[in-house]
Formats: sequence, structure tokens, C-alpha cells
Amino acid sequence: MDLSLTHLHLLLNHFPTIGFIIGLGLFVIALIAGSEHLKTGSLVVLVGIALITIPTYITGNAGEEALCHVAGNTLGGAPTAPCTDPAVSRTLIEMHEGVAFLALIFVQVTGGFAWLALWQQRRFSRIPTWNTVLVLLLSVVALATVSRAASIGGEIRHPEIRVTQESSALPLARQVGNFIRDTPWTWVSAETLHFIGLTLLVGVVLLIDLKMLGFLPSIPYDTLDRMLPWAILGFGMNVVTGMLFFAAAAFQYTRNPAFYWKLAFILGAGLNTLLFTFDQGWSVEGRPALARSKVLAVTALFLWIGVMFWGSMLPFIGTAF
Repeated sequence: MDLSLTHLHLLLNHFPTIGFIIGLGLFVIALIAGSEHLKTGSLVVLVGIALITIPTYITGNAGEEALCHVAGNTLGGAPTAPCTDPAVSRTLIEMHEGVAFLALIFVQVTGGFAWLALWQQRRFSRIPTWNTVLVLLLSVVALATVSRAASIGGEIRHPEIRVTQESSALPLARQVGNFIRDTPWTWVSAETLHFIGLTLLVGVVLLIDLKMLGFLPSIPYDTLDRMLPWAILGFGMNVVTGMLFFAAAAFQYTRNPAFYWKLAFILGAGLNTLLFTFDQGWSVEGRPALARSKVLAVTALFLWIGVMFWGSMLPFIGTAF
């Protein structure tokens, strides 16, 4: 079977909407029933959907090319020529992209605070009220935005169900992308923040992994555990700045194999971090980490080194740069 990026987008675009319905529903039920186990499960769903939403958004550009049969321009920007099929609306595609970009932001922020809630639950045996309320509110907004994006996306190819009024206003994703690409200082600033985030993330992960593998015996586990939110903050900074780069020159990345390898390693590393959050085999002072914890540590090192390697290879592999 020939599985293209367009097929992948059609498969993945159901997850943000349905996933957030499930995650938010379970979270509300958990709050009503007072079930900590159900609350944990709902938070895991929200974090998982946040990870899946990243490739969902990125593969949308392949769907745009397939529907319109018009490639991006030589500068790496979005295509601007009308779609060859008159039934396909270029305006709706751009509106869908703009709402999807906004949805991506809310989904990632929600996933970040959901992970923070999981960390607070493990470390303090409770989730502060402020974070519970924040996750609930962000989940509602995220679900509303992904539902809107899904609604517009369904109308792109089907004029018989089209109810959205086409707007001539430049969509959010294009406004952000043009600003990043055309303003001299923005790309450099985003690159700086990207490397600061990477330093936070890899620095904390490296210290924890070395401790789990038997090095750094003088550093207590509790000290390293308190540093975990800084690693997640770094991950969040990298996701946000990475999406800014993508919005500025999407077709520059979508034609580069190194970009998809980097994305695969990022998703694997995110899953590794989620598993690591629940692992209790590394946090008992004075006892060597369990074998499964050491496997997680080695895997994390491999995945994050892979992320840095493929990110560095972006200008040297393919012809997009």
C-alpha cells in the first residue's frame, strides 16, 4: 500500500478532535466522581493527543498540494495559485490552516499543563486546584478550536455541505509565517530561544539519565526530580519556535527527509518522557535504578541525540534549503 503524507494527514486529523472529546470527558467525569485514577488517565490522553497533533498539523501541507495540484514556491512558502479543481477552495484551505495553527497552540499549551499536573500528582500526591481549573479551561478552548478546524477542513472538498463564509482576510498562520520570514530579527530571536529550550531540555535529561545509569552519585534524586518541569519548559519552547519556523517556510521543511526523521525522534522522545514520568524505579535514594529505568535512560539519550542530529542535517539533506 502506498501510504503518502496525505493519507497520514487524513488518518491523524481525527485524533485531535475525538481525542480531546475523550480526554475532556474523562477529566470532567473524574472531577465529578473524585477519582484520581481516572483523572490520571484523562491527563495522559491529553498529553498524548498534544504529541499526535504535531504531525497532524505538519502533514496538512501535503494534503494541500495533493488537493490543489499546485506546489509551493521556490522560496519555500505556501502555494498561491488557484487550485486546479474548481470544487476545491484555496480560501478555505488557508482558513483551515489558520484555525489549525491556533488549535495547535492551545493543544500544546493544554498538553504542557496536563503533563505538569501528572508530575505534581506523582511528586506531591495531589494536583493543585489552579492547575486543575487551568487544564479544564484550556481543554474546552482547545476542543473548540480543533472542532472548528475540522469543520472547515471537511468543507474544503465538499461544496455541498459548505456553510463557512469565505474570508479575504489573511489567516493567522500566514500572518505569523510572513512576519517571521519577512522581519529580520524574528528568525534569529526564534533560533536563540530554540537553542535555549534545547539546552534546558537536553541538560536536565542528560543529568537525570546519567544519575540513573550510576553516574553522579552525589546528586540526590529529589534535586533532579525538581528539575523535570524545566525540561518540559524547554520542550515547549522548542515546539513553539519549531512551529514558527514551519509556518514561515512550511514547504521548505516538508520536502526534506531529515525533517521527518527529526519529527519521528521528537515523538519518540516525548513518549519516553511520558513513560519516565510514571516510572518509580529510579527515584529511591541509595538504591540503583531498576533495569527498566536504565533502558528508559539509554533510550532517552538515543532519541534526543537523534533529534539534534537530524535537526543539524536539515541544511545538508535534500534540496529544500
